[in-house]
Amino acid sequence: MAKIGVFVGTVYGNALAVAEEAQQTLQQQGHEVEIFEDATLEQWQAYVQQVVLVVTSTTGQGDLPDNIQPLYAKLNDNLGYQPDLHYGVIALGDSSYDNFCGGGHTFDELLQEQGAKRIGDVLLIDAIEVVEPEVFAQNWIEEWGALL
Repeated sequence: MAKIGVFVGTVYGNALAVAEEAQQTLQQQGHEVEIFEDATLEQWQAYVQQVVLVVTSTTGQGDLPDNIQPLYAKLNDNLGYQPDLHYGVIALGDSSYDNFCGGGHTFDELLQEQGAKRIGDVLLIDAIEVVEPEVFAQNWIEEWGALL
């Protein structure tokens, strides 16, 4: 089974609720899972030959939340090529904004540029249509965990 780091970008707690649901589901599948809310580059690097799940909401005009922005900047500026990393992305957003799920798309684009291998599709969760994002994400999480 996989060792998975769940890196969370959240403002109001919805992304964290999804991450906690993911942790529970993935652990039930036999995976070893740890959640990081204010992650450091060193914590990320512990997973570069493992699996990462990025669960992030979107703020402003498609921006990453403040708690995950420093990690993104360090990955962009300091890490570079990550060909051994396998990852997934769950993006939360509001489709009434132009940059729907921009935070998740931004992270996905960076990891693609760095040669990481995405497992499955990015899950987009629309706050306008989904009241309980952690419930909505359940099936995707189960399927994603089965792909590992």
